[in-house]
Amino acid sequence: MGRSSRAARGPEPATTTGPGGRTHAQGPLSRPVGSGLAELRPDRDRPAAWSLLIDGAPQSLVDLADPTHLGFEYQRRLGHLIDLVAPPGRPLTVLHLGGGALTLARYTAATRPRSRQQVAEIDTALTELVRAELPLERGWQIKVRGADARSVLERTPEGSVDLVITDVFSGARTPAHCTTVEFTTLAARALAPGGWYTANIADGGALPFARSQVATLGAVFPELCLIADPAVLRGKRFGNLVLAAAHTPLPIADLTRRAASDSAHARVEHGRALTDFAAGATPATDATAAPSPEPPPGVFR
Repeated sequence: MGRSSRAARGPEPATTTGPGGRTHAQGPLSRPVGSGLAELRPDRDRPAAWSLLIDGAPQSLVDLADPTHLGFEYQRRLGHLIDLVAPPGRPLTVLHLGGGALTLARYTAATRPRSRQQVAEIDTALTELVRAELPLERGWQIKVRGADARSVLERTPEGSVDLVITDVFSGARTPAHCTTVEFTTLAARALAPGGWYTANIADGGALPFARSQVATLGAVFPELCLIADPAVLRGKRFGNLVLAAAHTPLPIADLTRRAASDSAHARVEHGRALTDFAAGATPATDATAAPSPEPPPGVFR
């Protein structure tokens, strides 16, 4: 689930074999999938770009001509983490929990050739739609598994991935079983030395869910940060927040520069400020967790 920003521009386009896939001349497409009504809407500013919505909630934006373009604010923030987790161009092993239109897997494949990626997407009908209408480039090593994110995480070998990206939404809410200390511990187990765990969540108001998630990650990882729009952090609007965690120090200065220079300005909270942000929050466990909050009416209009 995300908010788009039309002023955004990604890195220079990678060399591809051409956009292929659905064209704007074919118009929008709606189709029932396992998680609801999927819609592909042509982007009015980019001739090969499409937005994916599920039951009216924006999920992904894909530019078939430029897979490095990240149109949603939260995806660009996750893109910063993909850029910084290893030296530029070095292939990564990535586990994506939640697939949608595979925007971040495409970005990783284009910016880090020869990366090996696995995607857990429980909605197989959605994956079939995306593959048919918004096809992946040949040669990209992206394997999509039609299974629950946590079950895929449980089967991931210990120390086998450089980056875990959690972007799991059922409609517009993150399921409870993907928000707990036990879930985060499984993610930490899957990481290779120096690997990072990242998550996209959504919250608003006093941000009780986000504060609990900071406490949850802090119960497993010694290093973490939060990236979000200042208006979201002040409780002025409902929106996305991106969390990053690791067992080694995160590049806070580089993240801060990137977040501040983005067209949709964001703040990076870490250290004492993040400790104060989560003060009094209780880590979520399998016994106590609840899904992320329902977005307020009209938030996507």
